[in-house]
Amino acid sequence: MCIRDSLSPALTTVLAGTLAATFVIPGAAVRPADAAAPATFSLPKKYDDWQHDRLAPGVDLYQGMLAGRPGADHWTVTVRKDGAVLHSRETADALADGLRAAGFAPRTEEVHWPAGSDRRGTVGVRVRTGTYGGRDQADNARKELAAAGFDAVSEWTGGDGTPGTGLARVKVAVIDPRAYRGRLDAGYGTAVAGREKVTDMAARANALLAVNAGFFVMEEKDGVPGAAAGIAAYNGRLQSAATNGRIAAVLRGDGLHPEFRHLRTESKVTAGGATEPVDGINRVPGKVRNCGGTGGDVPTERPQHDVTCTDPDEIVRFTPELGDATPAGPGVEAVLNGEGLVQTLRPRGGPVPEGGTVLAGIGAGEGWLRDHAAPGSAVRLDEKITDTDGRPVRLTAQDDIVNGGPELVRDGRVAVDYAADGIEHAGDRSFAYTWGIRRNPRMVLGTDRAGRVILLTSAGRQPGYSDGLGLNEAAALIKSLGATQAMNLDGGGSVGMAVDGRLITTPSDATGERAVGDALLLTR
Repeated sequence: MCIRDSLSPALTTVLAGTLAATFVIPGAAVRPADAAAPATFSLPKKYDDWQHDRLAPGVDLYQGMLAGRPGADHWTVTVRKDGAVLHSRETADALADGLRAAGFAPRTEEVHWPAGSDRRGTVGVRVRTGTYGGRDQADNARKELAAAGFDAVSEWTGGDGTPGTGLARVKVAVIDPRAYRGRLDAGYGTAVAGREKVTDMAARANALLAVNAGFFVMEEKDGVPGAAAGIAAYNGRLQSAATNGRIAAVLRGDGLHPEFRHLRTESKVTAGGATEPVDGINRVPGKVRNCGGTGGDVPTERPQHDVTCTDPDEIVRFTPELGDATPAGPGVEAVLNGEGLVQTLRPRGGPVPEGGTVLAGIGAGEGWLRDHAAPGSAVRLDEKITDTDGRPVRLTAQDDIVNGGPELVRDGRVAVDYAADGIEHAGDRSFAYTWGIRRNPRMVLGTDRAGRVILLTSAGRQPGYSDGLGLNEAAALIKSLGATQAMNLDGGGSVGMAVDGRLITTPSDATGERAVGDALLLTR
């Protein structure tokens, strides 16, 4: 699959004849495009064969397939060293020499940064052996390598992101705010803590269309499962602090005019004449998922995707929307009522009072709360959101924010910043490659010059069915559909698009639809 700044029509072949059988919206009436009201949006001519369904006035759904050269993809075995699949040239050559000495026939393949990235040149070098028609053959070769002392993994080359290869089943929802009379809201389900399926959130909200939204904590070792891993605000209330500098979507009013901004948050608590930073909101004190915090976080205060930074000295605020007890552990909690008066100091782990808040402190944060937040004392909390240019972002009760990243399209140009968004990890060639350059299930939010909202998703990690999109491929694709601004939302197994509460995407998780932290809900 070859997707550059403009897609090549020869390589965006829609497999006509399979579309009607493959892309059917469960539970939705399928009407031919010429029987519907005049469309508010038209795909470029190269996508003429894509299926089009009118979901409501101003809401159109397009579905199709992108394919590379027939026979271009196969199974192979990639040899790792210290868990890495990409190496320096020196390491790759030494690894290949060792394989030859053991009787194998390796090849080395350079991986380059895609066009439209903030980086140029070579990311690293893969070491592979064999070309196989099936996974079983690749697995047998992998076992032979393991017996010889090599660490290897079977891989489908359609996922590599190499131009002219791969397969992607794509769905594109286009919402015209001039014609649609509903809303696009962010929702977290019944509580900030905990996870819910997109279909469940959609059904509860009676949403016409729903998709998964921002990054969230998956496991207890990284924080509060289900809570956002990055900025999140719902109905004007901040529920998670920013991964400072990462892009986010601000949904004001009816949410149909998203603003794409790189955001920071700053919170502080004042009591007894002293002021102290508040490090986070609704997360485990000392654990900063995706990093990007402030005040001595280790190993970095810069964004680092899928990394949990630590800080032994923190104060974290918990809101009633948490919907669960605060995390237990060493330290102390100050429980505040709705007037900002400290009701009690207690060990960590307990309910958040209705209309109130809880401040949890560890290390120096615990000491500050004990010194300044005695029961009966008044506490003032201040928080502000700014963009990276220092401009304030003020929210009303109708506004939401969802996190994501990286930015994909800026001012009509593909612009993927791996470094600033934490996708490139220092000293690790493999992460940006496996997470961003290789093809994966994706969810993308964008807008075009006419103010229309574009939600683009691709299934992935399913050899022979759909490989997905690399970040730069997703950026080029949504740009080709007219997007002038776009950002990546959570992807992988989290990807889900629902129409009338029924899933129309194919999950990559073997267990089916994944429960997620929050969703974008197009309500009637």
